Amino acid sequence: MSAAQKVDVFRVPCDGPADLSGVQALVDAGRLDPRQIIAVMGKTEGNGCVNDHTRDFAATAWCHFLAPHLDCTAAQVHGRVALVMSGGTEGVLSPHFTVFARGPAGAAEATHEKRLVVGVAHTRDFAPEELGRMAQVEATAEAVKAAMRDAGIEDAADVHFVQVKCPLLTSAKVRAAQQSGAATVSRDTYESMGWSRGASALGVGLALGEFAAVDEAAILHDGTLYSARASCSAGIELDGNVVIVLGEAAGSASRFRIAHTVMQDAIDGNSVRRMLRERFGLDPEADADLVADRLVNLLAKAEASPGGLVREARHTMLNDSDIHSTRHARAAVGGVLASVVGSTALYVSGGAEHQGPPGGGPVAAIFAIPSF
Repeated sequence: MSAAQKVDVFRVPCDGPADLSGVQALVDAGRLDPRQIIAVMGKTEGNGCVNDHTRDFAATAWCHFLAPHLDCTAAQVHGRVALVMSGGTEGVLSPHFTVFARGPAGAAEATHEKRLVVGVAHTRDFAPEELGRMAQVEATAEAVKAAMRDAGIEDAADVHFVQVKCPLLTSAKVRAAQQSGAATVSRDTYESMGWSRGASALGVGLALGEFAAVDEAAILHDGTLYSARASCSAGIELDGNVVIVLGEAAGSASRFRIAHTVMQDAIDGNSVRRMLRERFGLDPEADADLVADRLVNLLAKAEASPGGLVREARHTMLNDSDIHSTRHARAAVGGVLASVVGSTALYVSGGAEHQGPPGGGPVAAIFAIPSF
């Protein structure tokens, strides 16, 4: 998209994966033009695992909601709008949707300041044997670059968050690969989520120049190789990657800004506090009311430290046979972040392979500009 953008962002609570009444209220009030919706990031209340159908349920609801506004079929909506649904709202996290609407800025609206822009792109569909391998890394890197162009971002330093929705292996996909004589990276469907997220994250880092090269042997094995701006979520509802790039560009008429940091571990709230002070001039304690008023959302990745320790103390998240570690991590990081910003409707996604340092993860904050 070459013209200057005007992006609106709304955080909308929901009573269930298909509850779009809050979105409809925004439309009825004239605050949101559904024809301009370009991306939706949802947190649904499923388990976030292979069998979490709340993601597909929510995406289907959005497709049926948007189809008449976009003058297309529900099946065609996926090609028009980036729908990323992330399952799991453990602990204090609250289900919600973050809706991005984009339109051209008027000549009088464009500014010389850097403000929020958004771009989207899709990869091709992947064969089962390509998931978690270089084919997915390379295709994701190309899609990130395409989404940057769509956003009007020229400098990778202006990219603050890249959300990827990627596929996983189902038993049917594994069987189909075997029947064709191909080998998948794993036969375990849950394990395949990590492979897909990890390869996608490395593709993001490659596109943003966070490292110069990637080889297949590094995927899920080299923890020093990571992106500080990638957030990848795997699901059964798609066969290729959907990429949303969030950043800033001069000339944007948006009334929002975005910044990012990296949590070094699951309890690193100080990195987020520092970002709020340095990038937005807000102290989370002294300016708690302003933070609550201006914050649109925190977008974050979370994972249980693979070394089994958090600041030299043993954790048991990796040893729980009843509840997977990704669910523990979402609850823990969600609680830490909620305590910093005083809100529980936060986009916290589990499984941070190559997304931030081991045990940590990227965090981005979107804030409204008060003087706009």
